[in-house]
Amino acid sequence: MGLLNIIKRLLTWWDGQTIGTQLFTWRKGVKVGEDSQGNIFYKTRDDSRRWVIFNGEIEASRIDPDWHGWLHRTFDTAPSEVPLNHKPWEKPHQENLTGTAMAYAPAGSIRRAQPAERADYEAWQPE
Repeated sequence: MGLLNIIKRLLTWWDGQTIGTQLFTWRKGVKVGEDSQGNIFYKTRDDSRRWVIFNGEIEASRIDPDWHGWLHRTFDTAPSEVPLNHKPWEKPHQENLTGTAMAYAPAGSIRRAQPAERADYEAWQPE
């Protein structure tokens, strides 16, 4: 690990864990589990704090819903200890696609490849 990587880890939080987070995790963290995307979840021994170390890009929408509930104390037990029952109609987790080409564009949006035909629309013409 070069000097540039050490400086980057000291000053940036958006590209992996900082050295401060790594030291805190090393000293006080207890690994609770891992989600399907490789994010690792920790808590303190007294369960007063819970946090995640992201695998790759730090984006909150990359956390599975089960783990999101555990992080925000909706569930007391971690999904690694007691998996949640899922309904058959539940869709798999999908990350936030806002700002990408895959983002939702409603019918009639100029971002759609094929704009909707507007046969019911007639432009106003002044007399």
